[in-house]
Amino acid sequence: MLLFAALACGRSTDAQESPAAKPAPSPTPATASETITIAAVGDIMLGSTYPNESRMPPEDGAKLLEPVTSILSAADIAFGNLEGPLADSGTSTKCRPTSTRCFAFRVPTRYGKYLKDAGFDILSLANNHAGDFGDSGRESTRKTLDALEIKHAGSDRHTYSTAYLNVKGKKVAFIGFAHNAITPNVNDLDEAERLVRAAKKKADIVVVSFHGGAEGTDRQHVPSATEIFAGEKRGNLPAFAHRVIDAGAALVLGHGPHVMRGMDLYKGHLIVYSLGNFATYGWFSLAAETALSEIVEVEIGADGKFIKGKITALKQEGRGGPLLDQTNKSIEVVRSLSQADFGQNSPKIADDGKITLK
Repeated sequence: MLLFAALACGRSTDAQESPAAKPAPSPTPATASETITIAAVGDIMLGSTYPNESRMPPEDGAKLLEPVTSILSAADIAFGNLEGPLADSGTSTKCRPTSTRCFAFRVPTRYGKYLKDAGFDILSLANNHAGDFGDSGRESTRKTLDALEIKHAGSDRHTYSTAYLNVKGKKVAFIGFAHNAITPNVNDLDEAERLVRAAKKKADIVVVSFHGGAEGTDRQHVPSATEIFAGEKRGNLPAFAHRVIDAGAALVLGHGPHVMRGMDLYKGHLIVYSLGNFATYGWFSLAAETALSEIVEVEIGADGKFIKGKITALKQEGRGGPLLDQTNKSIEVVRSLSQADFGQNSPKIADDGKITLK
């Protein structure tokens, strides 16, 4: 979405917080009647030029996000997880020279414009692929997004953990967590609480996203225990989500397992445990559960409490890219998982995807 369109819709931008950044002016105080809508999606990887261009999308990816642009652009804030760096060069140390099964992603920087045109306002860079091309890849990603005025959170636990946006008279903070040493870590609950409390001092609303949980079609349920995958601790996600809400977070958005997971309501705040694959072209296996996707729109009040929401069912076919799914399969799956894992604490999810308090 172009900048003039964002301003016309009531969106405005605010400098990325860093030690060198000048403090932004305080937003106009919010009123109790104002609400904001956040449209959230899961993993985004629009095509990789590494190790070659055999997994790049047709028409250079220009139409990959067209089916969902109207929904993302209509929200006050559109959020997603950017799974891989935006970079035009470099070699990944993850991969041996002869490897043919190394998952290292390098999305061309020109693809950043597609994210802007689709309506994205804020992207999480806290995940296990953002560093596929080292510090230079992270820097290239930040530089590309900054030039497009897309905010980013979580690429570095010291300087770039938190991003701030001014929306409809409110200052909204986003903090990104993952399960590695570079980003804010989903396993460190004390640090998570500290970051949320610090952000809450500056912002009216704090949104937390995490890249966590084990991966795969057999990992759709949320255990109340630390998940281990590929030898890594990937978080006790209910404990993490409840801790950050207790510290002041209004909404928690999860991604990472490559499948959708259920939703939980905790003290009047919504937790989405996994948004699944959203736009993952070429490298990802897309079938059955991994091909199902969603846009979750969440309306929250000035006090951060959940008011209502909506699931738009999506699917990916062939090599990938989001498509509207008229069968609404994703809605059925998320409702079933929510009821199974969270029982009476799950929100009410109607057949048309509307999410309400019970």
